[in-house]
Amino acid sequence: MNILHVISQHPESTGSGIYLQHVLRQAARAGHRNYLVAGWSGGDRPKLAGADTASCRFVRFDDGELDFAIPGMSDVMPYRSSRFCDLSPEQLDRYETAFAEAVSAAARNFPIEVIHSHHLWLATAVTRRTLPAFPLLTSCHSTDLRQLVTCPHLRGRVVPDCRAVDRVLALDPGQVERISSLYGIARDKIGVAGAGIDRDIFSFGVKPPVPPVHLLYAGKLSLAKGVDWLLRVFAALGEPAVHLHLAGSGHGEEERLCRQLAATCGDRVTLHGSLSQHALAELMRRCHIFVLPSFYEGLPLVLLEALASGCRLVTTDLPGCCHLLNQATDDLVDYVRLEPMSAVDRPDDSVWCLLDERLTTALMNMIERAKRRATPWKDDVEACTAGSSWEGVFARVSAAYDAARRSRPAA
Repeated sequence: MNILHVISQHPESTGSGIYLQHVLRQAARAGHRNYLVAGWSGGDRPKLAGADTASCRFVRFDDGELDFAIPGMSDVMPYRSSRFCDLSPEQLDRYETAFAEAVSAAARNFPIEVIHSHHLWLATAVTRRTLPAFPLLTSCHSTDLRQLVTCPHLRGRVVPDCRAVDRVLALDPGQVERISSLYGIARDKIGVAGAGIDRDIFSFGVKPPVPPVHLLYAGKLSLAKGVDWLLRVFAALGEPAVHLHLAGSGHGEEERLCRQLAATCGDRVTLHGSLSQHALAELMRRCHIFVLPSFYEGLPLVLLEALASGCRLVTTDLPGCCHLLNQATDDLVDYVRLEPMSAVDRPDDSVWCLLDERLTTALMNMIERAKRRATPWKDDVEACTAGSSWEGVFARVSAAYDAARRSRPAA
């Protein structure tokens, strides 16, 4: 099968980029041919398993076809970016034209049988309008749903054409109803693919003895991820023999704030910057507790990766987190109950004291468990992660390709 993949962001960064890379790799292993259209800015183009240089076409930002920073599906990205809500109508028009030209060129150079786009957002809408005869499957990554809520002025550019995709894959069952409601897509066109972990990289390891207890956060240094909240609570912990590791990067004022808060903790916090998957896995095997204090998530794959590496977990009780960890024992995970958000991804100022208390309690509970037994039971970890393979995810993706092709044969 010849598959055109479309993503509007850097294809090697963030959760959707990691998801895309695994789909490319699994598709190539299954004997399919891949062609990729993606957004890009900066220096050398990425090298991706499953799609060689000749099989990639990039829409260039900053110094390319578009003279503004690449818009991110999150407001804070791990590279220089802009926000969709800040783009002018003229910039949006040029953005759509650039992606229309890129997918048109791909169709001229590659015999497409099915298109797999990522995010129910502008690039998918452009792809549907530009290549209406080809079967189109779109993976929802949750950030697209957030954009639709925070950028209501763009609904007219997004919803009609996204409603016309042939199949949609949600990250978890709870997302199906929200997609259907927001976009008016029939529920029988929406499936669930889930997410997987790369067991060649993320593997169980015996933890170092305690003290100290090592905590880890990995992801964007942003307020929506709760990094500032974690740092404030960590600074107030009365536990000197606890060390916090932050792996990841951000951009702009939010990253600067996170770094300033980390600096107030002195040598109790280590900033690792962005890490490769292999380096992150090694750090996970050295840490006892993984913390995800996020206020908005889709299906946070990093939780499963940390769990597979033998970390206990502290996470907010977002639906995607609870869905991923529904088999986890109390020894493995402690949830921090959130209050209703005043914005899509930020609590009301009136509830911070309550949230601080809950996060402190969850961290202290897990620290005490790590002191009693540094390494959790391997059987408990494997029972929770056994069904999460990329082979299984791609089997569901492949079935959706077939369904999309049956519903609209390729031209």
